[in-house]
Amino acid sequence: MNIDTAKNNVDRVGFLDVEIDPSMDLFHEIERLKKEKNAIVLAHYYQEPDIQDVADYIGDSLGLAQQAEKTTADIIVFAGVHFMAETAKILNPEKKVLLPDLKAGCSLADSAPAELFRRFREQHPGHIVISYINCSADIKALSDIICTSSNAEKIIESVPADQPIIFAPDRNLGAYLNKKTGRNMVLWNGACMVHEIFSLEKITKLKIRHPEAKLIAHPECEDPVLRVADFIGSTTQLLKYTQQDNAKEFIVATETGILHQMQKGNPFKTFIPAPPDNSCACNDCPHMKLNTLEKLYLCMEFETPEITMDETLRTAAKRPIERMLEISKAAGLIG
Repeated sequence: MNIDTAKNNVDRVGFLDVEIDPSMDLFHEIERLKKEKNAIVLAHYYQEPDIQDVADYIGDSLGLAQQAEKTTADIIVFAGVHFMAETAKILNPEKKVLLPDLKAGCSLADSAPAELFRRFREQHPGHIVISYINCSADIKALSDIICTSSNAEKIIESVPADQPIIFAPDRNLGAYLNKKTGRNMVLWNGACMVHEIFSLEKITKLKIRHPEAKLIAHPECEDPVLRVADFIGSTTQLLKYTQQDNAKEFIVATETGILHQMQKGNPFKTFIPAPPDNSCACNDCPHMKLNTLEKLYLCMEFETPEITMDETLRTAAKRPIERMLEISKAAGLIG
């Protein structure tokens, strides 16, 4: 397929469906394009190892939002999912933001349709809305403050105790935060398909086979898994814990992409992906894994697919993100 046809098909296919020379050194070509175009590659921890290795910055949602806010690059290439690239565009309207595959969505973001959430908010007058960053620009625009799993507790504690809160879209993270903060936030009924699928029964059997292993879990997991976890934290917090803790084995209850960084930082430790309640051996996010090194190269070479956004929506969605960054800086969570 030629490039013009591929560009015309991007909205339908999601990416540039063009064959490339299999002998091409994609790592070299991506580095060349970064320099030629003043481009930066931001990658989430859940991306495939090759993409992590070619990225300029690897992080969780809070770190990625901070990097997107302060970058001086002309082009931001976001190796992650759609809401993350949207966030980069919200913070950088004058920059070109590229996403290797437009269909790299998010089951959690999809669980909160904007019109239904608008009605839900109207049913709870007097409440402010704190939304997890894993949501669409439309939901951000309906929110008062955005949070990530790294800063959610500090964000909630910054709100007066007598102020009612709606928390969206992740019910598991919301329930965990209610327990941690003593609040009684009203929870939207959304969830992440990756973190909901872990099997407590299989994890229990795994712990019997690995009695010295510590179970570490992301707070998007369901409560039964969190109850037996040795440590609960954001993706970055989980990574730091494995570097600082003395244990030699860890059962990791989050998306398997993070294991690449854990292993690189701790080559003599063992990391075991927590088993899901299905026939798979590990737990991958199908949306995150839509991005490939080939798609990353093509989107940089031809600057497509590009994230665009209505300015009214962008401005409305930016306010709660800026509030999050302000509170995070005041709490010393980011520099």
